[in-house]
Amino acid sequence: DTPSSFAAHQNYPNPFNPSTTIAFDLPRASRVSLRIHDAAGRLVRELVSGDLAAASHSVVWDGTDNAGRRQPSGVYHYRLVTDQRVVTRAMTLVK
Repeated sequence: DTPSSFAAHQNYPNPFNPSTTIAFDLPRASRVSLRIHDAAGRLVRELVSGDLAAASHSVVWDGTDNAGRRQPSGVYHYRLVTDQRVVTRAMTLVK
């Protein structure tokens, strides 16, 4: 079923170790960017960059950066950008 409205869900589990799932609903096809940033705002990982169909989506972040290095404990933010919305949510990686 296609979602009737946009939603960006809180990641789960949160806090997490070693991985967490980020889920979001797109009521129509959209260009999507999903990026992880550290507390200082630096880009850690790009999880999605491209066109996605109207559907419910979920993406797993394994706590690594774009080079595959494990990240330290701390607060991170995911930033979800679509054609219509920008959403940022906090999440905590614990070791």
